[in-house]
Amino acid sequence: EVQLVESGGGLVQPGGSLRLSCAASGFTFSSYGMSWVRQAPGKGLEWVSAINNGGSSTTYADSAKGRFTISRDNAKNTLYLQMNSLKPEDTAVYYCAKESGPYAVARAAVDLNNYDYWGQGTQVTVSS
Repeated sequence: EVQLVESGGGLVQPGGSLRLSCAASGFTFSSYGMSWVRQAPGKGLEWVSAINNGGSSTTYADSAKGRFTISRDNAKNTLYLQMNSLKPEDTAVYYCAKESGPYAVARAAVDLNNYDYWGQGTQVTVSS
């Protein structure tokens, strides 16, 4: 059974940092690209970042460029998102999602069918 379990969310002040983790199991993690997607209160899904299966290729939404870093540890079957210089508009539930292939895919729009599997999400709240 495929499982994606996010952790690391919480309440942080503007300008602060958080590192999200996504523990993967039930599939060959090193064979698939992975993404982070978020959903702010009352809004739709927003693609944030993606990484290819080997970790050599990454891509970011404009909102994340220069502040967020996606990475993965295939030995630990874990995906990460380091988030720095957080802003109130980064407040959202953050989901990790598994691609159907090995590539890092940038998406202008997201729907549930874009990915094979999703985690349950972790809440990030940026507020003073």
